[in-house]
Amino acid sequence: MEMDHYKTVIRSGSHWSLRVRRGVLIKLTDLTGNSNVGMLFYNHENLFERYNAPDTLKCQHTFKLTKGNCLYSDMGRIFASIVKDDIGWHETVCGNITSQQVTERWGRRDYQHDRNQWHQNGHDAFLVELEKYGLNIDDMSANVNWFNKVAVKYDGSMYLVKNHSQKGNEVCLRFEMDTLVLLHTCPHPLEDSSTYPEFMVQLELEKAPPVKEDDYCMNSCDENRRGFENNALYYFGA
Repeated sequence: MEMDHYKTVIRSGSHWSLRVRRGVLIKLTDLTGNSNVGMLFYNHENLFERYNAPDTLKCQHTFKLTKGNCLYSDMGRIFASIVKDDIGWHETVCGNITSQQVTERWGRRDYQHDRNQWHQNGHDAFLVELEKYGLNIDDMSANVNWFNKVAVKYDGSMYLVKNHSQKGNEVCLRFEMDTLVLLHTCPHPLEDSSTYPEFMVQLELEKAPPVKEDDYCMNSCDENRRGFENNALYYFGA
């Protein structure tokens, strides 16, 4: 049976992965407000090629991710383009929250004792998904944190902007390569709420319209056009 649309709801403290083919859209919807979706990208045909956060920001001269930005691999190719964004700012510099940080902020809970009320962390959530594909901690790179904005104080320290994402906000990714996508819905590493965050995110998959010559993402900067050309060469004759 061939599917043309898929939809699921992911609760906080969860993780998920899928091989997403080029030409597919992933739409993430914040169903509750103040959600966080950590995400990583790998070339499914060559798992040594993975998301490169520094190059993604540097080549597009930005500190944030929003509509028009592309997500680059460490080979100069584009995994996905952001074709819709209700928020205007997603971050890719803070990484993941760890088990130690979760325990220090909200107390220790594990699945053996607390079942579905346990406190999962982003670092271990990614490790679970990586193991499914023969990868490990050495293969983990800096991730995207969708729905979150960080700002910088005068002393150089960063903090999480409160109430940045509202209920119903969406971000939509169009995949330009066959990509192994890993995600988790654990708290942002700078989250300092009094209780372990509870939220829900809707994930939808559908086919994207063909990329046209006047595509906004491809033409948002010269480097993005070169990235699309690198993708075209990669798939030439395939």
